[in-house]
Amino acid sequence: MNTGPTPPEQVQILDEDGRVRADATVPDIDDETLVAMYEGMRFARHLDERATSLHRQGRMGTYPPLAGQEAAQVASTHAFSDDDWLLYQYREHGVPIVRGLSHEYLLYWMGHEEGNEWLADRYVFPINISIASHLPHATGMAWAAKLEGDDCVVGCHFGDGASSEGDFHEALNFAGVFDVPAVFFCNNNQWAISVPTERQTASATFAQKARAYGFRGVRVDGMDPLAVYQVTREAVERARTGEADDGNPMGRATRPTLIEPVMYRLGAHTTVDDPSVYRDEEELERWKQKDPIPRMETFLRDRGLLDDDRIESIEEDIEAAVGLLIDRAEEFEPDPASMFEHTYAEGTPRVAEGEAELAALRERHGDDRLTRDE
Repeated sequence: MNTGPTPPEQVQILDEDGRVRADATVPDIDDETLVAMYEGMRFARHLDERATSLHRQGRMGTYPPLAGQEAAQVASTHAFSDDDWLLYQYREHGVPIVRGLSHEYLLYWMGHEEGNEWLADRYVFPINISIASHLPHATGMAWAAKLEGDDCVVGCHFGDGASSEGDFHEALNFAGVFDVPAVFFCNNNQWAISVPTERQTASATFAQKARAYGFRGVRVDGMDPLAVYQVTREAVERARTGEADDGNPMGRATRPTLIEPVMYRLGAHTTVDDPSVYRDEEELERWKQKDPIPRMETFLRDRGLLDDDRIESIEEDIEAAVGLLIDRAEEFEPDPASMFEHTYAEGTPRVAEGEAELAALRERHGDDRLTRDE
């Protein structure tokens, strides 16, 4: 059973009550960014709730909730430069939120390919559904940046289940061999669908896997936004400069880092999953005590950066913004012919038959709108 202890090697700045630990130092972050991190987490949580509701109403497809993981996504994204490239699996909604969320993001979850096109303008790779297949791309892009003399750092998020895929090991091996400017985030949320971490790996931690590939691994409290920001910022600087690192097991300067944010998926794996089948309520309640949003709120209140009025204003702004995104996404009218565009790299006779049948239906109706029955 996952009890959620905080091992001594795990970096933590805020305790579970949101107070700064006596042995910790708050990273150098300006007040505006601190509040923006809180707002980003609140935005992600509210979007999560609305998306789950939309799925239940039949207005959105299958959606992967992120509740509990906001700190690992939002805080880490703030630690990168705006023109550093970020890749993610499918649950890390906090990444595009920080980079400037568009209503087009919701289009993807509503079944429209157009929802992926806007991400490149924010230096974010398209959503990746297949497990771990984006890791080699991250390594390749970081290697290319190094060869070109580009100052870019590449960040790559994935779940702990991805560590069981060959792509994970190939990507990290090449990252170490070619010393690429990349930061890998193995988001350990305790469950890969219904498989717990102890059945995912025999290693004591996921972070220690970096040692086999010749670079540093760091374990951090993934529900502590300040700690996540700190270790990510250090990793980004290391990737960009390649300066000597005493924590590197190989005793030499290296660029890549593997970060393991330890956290918990408070909701279901997706909106078609029932987590009560494979985990118990007691475990969930223990982890809820580590919720990153109230921890950050307490910290900001203690610093005089938040009060009840400011929080109420933030909530109202978020609800209005998310509502507008949903309204704009639902106004979209897709072209039915788009269903044939990306099925195969080259058309097949079966696809051609489908296209011809659709064209005939459109001609019969005299417009582009087809009845549900047809």
